[in-house]
Amino acid sequence: MYQFTRHKNGVTIATAEMPHMSSVSIGIWVAVGGRYEPAQFSGVSHFIEHMLFKGTRRRNSKEISQSVEGIGGYLNAFTTEETTCFYSKACHDKIDDLWDVLADMFLNSTFDEGELNKERNVIKEELAMYLDQPHHHVQELLNETLWPDQPLGRSLTGTEATLDVLRRKELIQYRDENYVTQGTLVVAAGRLKHDEIVKAVSPLVGRFPKGRRPQFQPAAVEQQKPRVRLFTKNVEQTQVALGIRACSRHDERRFALRLLNTVLGENMSSRLFQTIREEHGLAYSICSNIAFYDDVGVLNISAGLETEQLEKALRLIVKELRGCARLSPTAGELKRARDYVLGQIDLSLENTENQMMWLGEQLIGYGKIFTPEQVKQRLRDVTASEVKRAARDFFQPDRFTMALVSSLQDSRHLLPLIKL
Repeated sequence: MYQFTRHKNGVTIATAEMPHMSSVSIGIWVAVGGRYEPAQFSGVSHFIEHMLFKGTRRRNSKEISQSVEGIGGYLNAFTTEETTCFYSKACHDKIDDLWDVLADMFLNSTFDEGELNKERNVIKEELAMYLDQPHHHVQELLNETLWPDQPLGRSLTGTEATLDVLRRKELIQYRDENYVTQGTLVVAAGRLKHDEIVKAVSPLVGRFPKGRRPQFQPAAVEQQKPRVRLFTKNVEQTQVALGIRACSRHDERRFALRLLNTVLGENMSSRLFQTIREEHGLAYSICSNIAFYDDVGVLNISAGLETEQLEKALRLIVKELRGCARLSPTAGELKRARDYVLGQIDLSLENTENQMMWLGEQLIGYGKIFTPEQVKQRLRDVTASEVKRAARDFFQPDRFTMALVSSLQDSRHLLPLIKL
């Protein structure tokens, strides 16, 4: 099902053939994101992502949208800490049209000064929107506190100050240095043939700028005890984010940690949801998730609750964390968690867009493709004792960070509550 070809200039072309589907999804992936940026240019990757939609030598911004939406498709992009992706989806017989638009954006964007100034203001509004949303703002604070004074802890959108510094010259120079062949993928999934895709995309892929894959600054970890970060704001509800430093995407413990996260807080059957919401009624929303990076990772517990209930909720959360580290999950609990994760993988990969995402993430993150069946087998092999061991490894005081957006004026009294 999965095939890839290395173009002679270094670009990887990968496909997932899904002959039973009507659609096709295609994306250009670049191995650069927020953590690659120097401090003075924070937000540059996200800014470039926006500018590729603002006009090329062949199309203005409206014509870019019309070229895809006018054939029944859609066009989008995203920037993460380690990647940038531009992608589109439509009926399978429109693949040439989709590729023509994506390649035009990638190769021919003009970075018009007028459009650039307008988009700078748009991104500032995006930044303001996030800061006005406490549940989002608290995640930014958590990242800053987990990874202080380093790229991994900075906002992907940058700041008003760094956005003002970024001019046309800086954007084009950063793009030229980082949007290069050895760090670029073309990935497609759906009703297609690999050889036909390679033939169709190769003429324009051959024009991609040559260069070596960029390198990021490794995460620096100097934490020795729990940290708490409070942002005081007149809000009705306290938003809390608890971050626990974990392993990288290359660590074998990631499979046990994936199941531990499900047991702990990923769904409505989880311990945190059942304890915090169902049993005690302390929060409408509480969940946990994992982010894996090339050299580090984090398990994140998020909740929104009444400020008066914060201390009680923290005690209960910490109690559940201690329980995970002290006792292995029961056979039934582990089976339910495993079946949930396996089911989520299967359900997500019914979609051509998610198949394209799977391929891109695998090749960018690992340099090779782990098939879904390989990943599922690794998850099946995880034992209850390995889940407990992962909790013991990571649920340690020097790995624990908490951020809050709250009406509280002081958070020092909360520190003793989160000492695992």
